[in-house]
Amino acid sequence: MQADGKAVDGDFLPDANGKDSSEQTDGSKWQRPRLSRKSLMKCCLVKWIIASTAQQGPDTSDSDLELSMVRHQPEGLEQLQAQTQFTKKELQSLYRGFKNECPSGLVDEETFKSIYSQFFPQGDATTYAHFLFNAFDIDRNGSIRFEDFVIGLSVLLRGSVTEKLRWAFNLYDINKDGLVTKEEMLAIMTSIYDMMGRYTLPSVKEDSPFEHVEKFFQKMDRNRDGVVTIDEFIETCQKDEDIMASMQLFENVI
Repeated sequence: MQADGKAVDGDFLPDANGKDSSEQTDGSKWQRPRLSRKSLMKCCLVKWIIASTAQQGPDTSDSDLELSMVRHQPEGLEQLQAQTQFTKKELQSLYRGFKNECPSGLVDEETFKSIYSQFFPQGDATTYAHFLFNAFDIDRNGSIRFEDFVIGLSVLLRGSVTEKLRWAFNLYDINKDGLVTKEEMLAIMTSIYDMMGRYTLPSVKEDSPFEHVEKFFQKMDRNRDGVVTIDEFIETCQKDEDIMASMQLFENVI
């Protein structure tokens, strides 16, 4: 391991035992274990990229990112390394796969829908893919740059608990007004249950998303004003082990 806590090789794992001392505590009570190789490879977006890289074949160059023939040219590797928890080799591998799937250097919403439809064929992933795409689409222009893609992945896969919760809040905040309503939270949860399918084990009840949201929203909306702020969201999640455990559902469908 390097002093900055990043893995020194190009593999997507902290170390041989799936552990990493760089996990930040942020003073929170609950701490999610660091991702092992097996856990990390459950990430749909990582599997999509790695599969594309494998189809393309091994890299024949050790130089910086290949920027020819792309409409949008990403920032340099050093800058992306500083902004993420990925190593240079990991960024090169991610970019090769990204470029292979998206030669223009940009990914659109239809690509996201295609990715999640492949990984969750038993359900309807359309709505969830739409919400997830909007969370990655920082500029709100209908396309995701490679920089935004890897910065988001870095937070989701290797960020601190607080960083992950801030990202999750952004996902739940559908209209991006800085507040989460019960309706917005229900829309996200329903889209996840719809994507998981009706034939999952254990089986999912029709009213499960509603019950889930009712329980969580009551805890989060402390001043009973009908909306949840980012501070209420983070503070409640960090203090409630049940909510943090349930966040695993969200992490398992990235």
